[in-house]
Amino acid sequence: MASPIEDYALVSDLHTGALISRRGSIDWLCLPRFDSPSVFGALLGTENHGRWLLAPEGDAAVVSRSYLGPTFILQTHWATDTGAALVTEFMPVGDGRASIVRRVEGISGTVDMRQELEVRFNYGTVLPWMRRDPDPHGERLLAIAGPNALVLRGDNLPRAVDHQHVGRFAVGAGERVDMELTWHLSHHEVPPLTDIDTALASTTDYWERWADHCDPAQQYVGPVQRSLLVLRALTHESTGGIVAAPTTSLPEVAGGERNWDYRYCWLRDAALTLEAMLGHGYADEALRWRNWLLRAVAGDPEDLQIMYAVDGARELPERILPQFTGYGGSVPVRVGNGAVSQYQADVVGEVMVALAKLRDAGVAEDSFSWPLQRALMTFLERHLEDKDHGIWEMRGEPQHFTHSRVMMWAAFDRAAAAVRSHGLDGPVELWDALRDGLREEILNRGFNEELNTFTQYYGSREVDAALLQLPQVDFLAYDDERMLGTVARLEQDLRTDSGLLLRYATHSGIDGLEPGENPFLACSFWLVEQYAATGRSGEARALMDQLVAYSNELGLLSEEYDPVHNTMAGNFPQAFSHLALVRAADALNTAASLTDAPAGPSVIFHPTERST
Repeated sequence: MASPIEDYALVSDLHTGALISRRGSIDWLCLPRFDSPSVFGALLGTENHGRWLLAPEGDAAVVSRSYLGPTFILQTHWATDTGAALVTEFMPVGDGRASIVRRVEGISGTVDMRQELEVRFNYGTVLPWMRRDPDPHGERLLAIAGPNALVLRGDNLPRAVDHQHVGRFAVGAGERVDMELTWHLSHHEVPPLTDIDTALASTTDYWERWADHCDPAQQYVGPVQRSLLVLRALTHESTGGIVAAPTTSLPEVAGGERNWDYRYCWLRDAALTLEAMLGHGYADEALRWRNWLLRAVAGDPEDLQIMYAVDGARELPERILPQFTGYGGSVPVRVGNGAVSQYQADVVGEVMVALAKLRDAGVAEDSFSWPLQRALMTFLERHLEDKDHGIWEMRGEPQHFTHSRVMMWAAFDRAAAAVRSHGLDGPVELWDALRDGLREEILNRGFNEELNTFTQYYGSREVDAALLQLPQVDFLAYDDERMLGTVARLEQDLRTDSGLLLRYATHSGIDGLEPGENPFLACSFWLVEQYAATGRSGEARALMDQLVAYSNELGLLSEEYDPVHNTMAGNFPQAFSHLALVRAADALNTAASLTDAPAGPSVIFHPTERST
């Protein structure tokens, strides 16, 4: 059975990522890319779907587990009755290969270690042919199936036992055992052994140098830095595309059907990532995201998708993998994402808002970027009256979602500003007219005078946490009476006993799925921003502390949180949650600077002690 979501650590080589449990098991790894089929898939089933366990034999306790500074080099300090050992695990960055390194070092006494390796290609369905071969450095264990191959090198290689490989070794004080597992195409030569010391040093240097470029946050320094690092870790080094999460089908509700594949690049997430990076000194990274985004959407605007593969590929058909029993029994397990074919009217707005911030920061448009943005505006003009599926990718009937209409307003607003403030060419009078017409429409049809609130969609009496983004894009002020009325209604209808916000009322049936989900962390971070901007600083800071405390000991956040069972829910780690954390911290910093309030905490708090 898989570990609780919060018990996992992420290691990344900027091409893919592995999830390692506190029990020392790599339960999820797709090679060579985030969206490749899994090699280790125990996270969604059993060890028979693939895993690599490395942990002390018998009774053992995790004394501590942390990243080595601002990196994704994981260090776990184990203690047993006979001694203590340190396990260091990482994926080398920058060497152009897909591998994971595990180093065991004896601290005191003697520790007996056990490893179990079960390689299962193609989402746990393909048992590879495995053999031991001589190697210039001793022996190597090869696993081959079709186009894929893995090679394991190191001392004390495991032996075959009933379709798995099991090994044991002892490490004493001052001793060290290294292992490296590397993926390669089976028709290519086996890649040479990595110099582990060199790889560790260069990977440490990469992450530390990247973190050093960050403009520091004055509040919540640790969580902000780790969140920015997560965004970088989820970014494909070669293409610049950022995946929403490295996992698929971790359930939003235990036992439910809301299990989606997030290993793809949403335009919305890319745009919001651009904003977060730009706000903390990463102009080069922001420019690379812009270029990925523009490459992905290039072509006929009518073919615009809301998500793409990390290389910009468009075909992401959704299918069910029946071989998996699901995380915690939650099925179906899906790969691909059916939302790829949806029309989501807010996406162009988010893209235009982000690119406007890039322009305002001094990054000039080129002969490709502005014409493509003009084409996106033409696309919006053609679909001005179309209903859509909204930011939450509803699988029910399309509607005129108020948030989507506001983001369309924002798109025309930023396009017109590009002409007036930056001298770019475009039909500014048309864009002004469309913007102003949308504003009038939204205020007349998206705001319910009787309820004193904006509504989820035209004609609805329900609210939606996405409405908290209205002032974020300057549609109206944070303290506008209509916005304050909307916040009051959100607090009444969507705030749970824990103080966290739901996205929307699933019992309404608007999403076409069975009702029930956990609070969505990004929405509560948006509420922090709203509180901070309207003088509710005490409530803002209290909610921020509560949210930050939901991160695990490594500073990682999932998509949702189950406050009843005190456990994470949804795909993990989740880019959207970390994006929203950065934005909320920035809002608190702005509020503090305006009121000369004392700075908030800069460390991560945990609501409960975790037993080991």
